[in-house]
Amino acid sequence: MFKQLGNKPVIKERYIKNNSPKVRTCGIFLRRCRRCTRTGAHIRSYKLGYCRQCFRELAKSLGFKRYS
Repeated sequence: MFKQLGNKPVIKERYIKNNSPKVRTCGIFLRRCRRCTRTGAHIRSYKLGYCRQCFRELAKSLGFKRYS
């Protein structure tokens, strides 16, 4: 695409501006898992920063006890 826009600098600038990813200031996509960078199922309590799948694997080493 840039090869076609090489001779049209104004249109090329507009293309780059409109197709760049939006800078986020809030929302779910700012919170990612520290370990696997997954955005869903994020555990924020105790400021852990892990998704629930990684938390299950690391809970014992973090000092959490499992009660049945």
